[in-house]
Amino acid sequence: MPTPTPQPSLYERLGGIYSIAVVVDNFIDRVMADARLNANPAVHEAHHKVPPAGFKYLVTEMVGWAAGGPQKYSGRSMRESHKHLNITPKEWDAFMDDFQQTLDKFKVPAVEQAELKAIVNSTYGDIVIGGPKTGG
Repeated sequence: MPTPTPQPSLYERLGGIYSIAVVVDNFIDRVMADARLNANPAVHEAHHKVPPAGFKYLVTEMVGWAAGGPQKYSGRSMRESHKHLNITPKEWDAFMDDFQQTLDKFKVPAVEQAELKAIVNSTYGDIVIGGPKTGG
C-alpha cells in the first residue's frame, strides 16, 4: 500500500517567511493607519510607542511559527500584550477587515485565508474585552 504524500504545511503554501513578511508589512501599515482602531486612545498610543519595524518583526515571527515554519515566537503572549488596550468587538471587526483587505491584495487563496483567519480568530478571547467570541 503506497504511503500518502504529506501535504505541504500552511507555511510552505504561503511561500515561506519572505512571502509572509511582505504580507505582514502591508497588514501592519494598514492596521497602524486605521482610524477605526486609532480612535481607541490606548491603541493609538501603542501604535506610536514602538517602531513599526519591530512590531512587523514579531508579527512575522508569530505567523511563521503559527503556520508551521521553523520560527519561534519571542514576543509576549497575546493576553499580556493586549490586556491594557481595551479592544472592543467592533475594533476586532475593523482589524479583521484590514486583514481581509491585505489577504485580498496579495491574492492569498481561499483555503489558506481560512486557515490564517482561524489562527487569528483563536486569539480573540485573549485580545478583546469581554472574553471568548460567541459567534462566527
